[in-house]
Amino acid sequence: MLKGFNHETQILSWVLSYDGLHSPDSLAVTAAGIAVALSEVPNSKAVAGVRIGLVGDKYIVNPTSKEMEESELDLLLAGTDNAILMIEGYCNFLPEEKLLRAVEVGQDAVRAICNEVEALVKKCGKPKMLDAIKLPPLELYKHVEEIAGDELVKILQIRNKIPRRKALTSLEEKVLTILTENGYVETDTISGAAETLPDLFEDEDEDEEVVVDGEVDEGDVHIKPNSRKSTPLLFSEVDVKLVFKEVTSKFLRKRIVEGGRRSDGRALDEIRPINSRCGLLPRAHGSALFTRGETQSLAVITLGDKQMAQRIDNLEGADELKRFYLQYSFPPSSVGEVGRIGAPTRREIGHGVLAERALEPVLPSEDDFPYTIRVESTITESNGSSSMASVCGGCLALQDAGVPIKCSIAGIAMGMVLDTKEFGGDGTPLILSDIIGSEDASGDMDFKVAGNEEGITAFQMDIKVGGITLPIMRKALLQARDGRKHILAEMLKCSPPPLKRLSKYAPLIHIMKVKPEKVNAIIGSGGKKVKSIIEETGVEAIDTQDDGIVKITAKDLSSLEKSKAIISNLTMVPTVGDIYRNCEIKSIAPYGVFVEIAPGREGLCHISELTSNWLAKAEDAVKVGDRIDVKLIEVNDKGQLRLSRRVLLPNTEPDSPNVKQQTDSSTKDIVASQKALGKGSAKKVVNVPKDGLAEKNIEQLGDKISTPNSESAPESNPSEDDAQLPQKKFIRRLVSPARDRPDTNKDKSKGSSKVVSNVSSKDENSLVNGEAKIG
Repeated sequence: MLKGFNHETQILSWVLSYDGLHSPDSLAVTAAGIAVALSEVPNSKAVAGVRIGLVGDKYIVNPTSKEMEESELDLLLAGTDNAILMIEGYCNFLPEEKLLRAVEVGQDAVRAICNEVEALVKKCGKPKMLDAIKLPPLELYKHVEEIAGDELVKILQIRNKIPRRKALTSLEEKVLTILTENGYVETDTISGAAETLPDLFEDEDEDEEVVVDGEVDEGDVHIKPNSRKSTPLLFSEVDVKLVFKEVTSKFLRKRIVEGGRRSDGRALDEIRPINSRCGLLPRAHGSALFTRGETQSLAVITLGDKQMAQRIDNLEGADELKRFYLQYSFPPSSVGEVGRIGAPTRREIGHGVLAERALEPVLPSEDDFPYTIRVESTITESNGSSSMASVCGGCLALQDAGVPIKCSIAGIAMGMVLDTKEFGGDGTPLILSDIIGSEDASGDMDFKVAGNEEGITAFQMDIKVGGITLPIMRKALLQARDGRKHILAEMLKCSPPPLKRLSKYAPLIHIMKVKPEKVNAIIGSGGKKVKSIIEETGVEAIDTQDDGIVKITAKDLSSLEKSKAIISNLTMVPTVGDIYRNCEIKSIAPYGVFVEIAPGREGLCHISELTSNWLAKAEDAVKVGDRIDVKLIEVNDKGQLRLSRRVLLPNTEPDSPNVKQQTDSSTKDIVASQKALGKGSAKKVVNVPKDGLAEKNIEQLGDKISTPNSESAPESNPSEDDAQLPQKKFIRRLVSPARDRPDTNKDKSKGSSKVVSNVSSKDENSLVNGEAKIG
């Protein structure tokens, strides 16, 4: 765009149709360039844009979305037929030479497009509004230099930003006052009369400020150019301010070229002093304060679960969930101004995305670190690239929060002074490392590069001149690599250093794997079950996936363990033959009782399986709240459990057909009767201790076992088979000696006998046939 064209110009771009394969952003750049080239807007060159991808060793121009999934590079490039105007992109530690090759491929594609556009403009382009270009008179430049030249040389040597900016503002007012007193500036009466014009009187946006892109610094014009009046002998106030800015830029560039020193006294490749510290905010999950010169970023990390992921609408119609995002905030106070704070601006969004994409390649996978990670970078002071300070501060804060990043990342902003012959140089462009605000505003380039010593992860470049060439870009990239190495070394000196462990205030996330078909058991009808688990245990969230992955997020370990136990029990795979001890009766039905064998998991014990005797109703034997031992005897097709208490009770019917009549004769008769139950169905050892009590160690192996109940055995040694049984699965029962028990014949007349048995509390909750299997 030519200088001096002050008409407001707006380019609108819509995506009217999208095939899901070809990204529209690079097409929008080209379409905007074609629209301007065909219009009356006076422009010097046609502009086009392309995207470059890198799949393997092949560079692809405008790749499809499928090709970009495999690409190592995402480069958006805009330029003219002979120069590069802008590049922006992200890559996975790509070496500088490969990036330069991608830029070369993109420049060739842009050149071909621009040539076609120029041919189109010759056929159907509109005449340019060259008469609308109004430049300040050349005499004004001479007047400003005569008044402010000597003082500018001194002011530009002031190292600190605030004093330098105040001095420049004061000098600008002085120039305006002198020119007004000498009659060179329009009076208030003339400008006041112009305000009566309808277009100015009805201007609704008169309070808005026009802020030059880039970092806000001295020399930026915070005014809205008004239409100039034809007054040949007078200069407008706007002209004076614009000329003063250009003269200041000229003296700044001259100082750099002639003296080799910048405003703050640094050499061309010198980095400002760096200071950093972590753990500044004790309650945050992670924090870092990164200071480079007069630019400072306060980065804060917050860790959350999947529900905290950022949802983004896209053209494909499906919500995109981002588990890592960086939000950048640039308050007016960071540059000593008063301003309205509202929704994030275009600049804040762009800087945040750049820093976010720079850090993304070093993050661990979701499987290794199942957290949603939010970085908030607040700029507390700005004089230079605050987005690159956000990269450095964000990297330190991630380490302070215990995020296991792959390596450290640093960012640096590079500048350039191109027209050096005008200021006494040899014509070689000068590359500046770690530029400050005034060098951004008055220089020719702002080239931000982030990465480590090995390669680049993100970059963004704006050019304020007609464009740069590949040799200049190569020099800037190599100088930026040296700068990153220096910054990374300074970040290692961070004091206090990052904790590199999870904060005690961070939520706990536990990942467990269950059988996919068991996921519905966790969710329940309409999500009632998972909601009840969250309410009962106090966890923050339970996230389930169709593949059986369950993520539990909790603030403390106790609630996490409670929910973990409930889910484990809900998703267990019971095996027929498992025995559950000390289980609570939850409810009673006419046909039986429901027993909770594990938290949240119940089974039915039919009334016929409650006792060995016939019952008219279950309440005759048990009540709600009682605790009983049960054995799993069946799992039906619906996964419902059938339990039995009867098979674990001592047999109270001596004339049972599967049990031989036993007498109080000898130990051999007891062993013989036990064998008669069937080989391998049960094993029994009878030990008589010195205190006269008979101790029975029994391991149930069959579905139904009837044990003799009317005998006591004399003292004898255990059999060899019993000696091989694992002791941890034994249930100890203490049986009264024979002399204290009623006579067998008396028991027969009564039809049953009662056996007094005590189960030790130690074994109350043990599983005889092993623990339940967890899916």
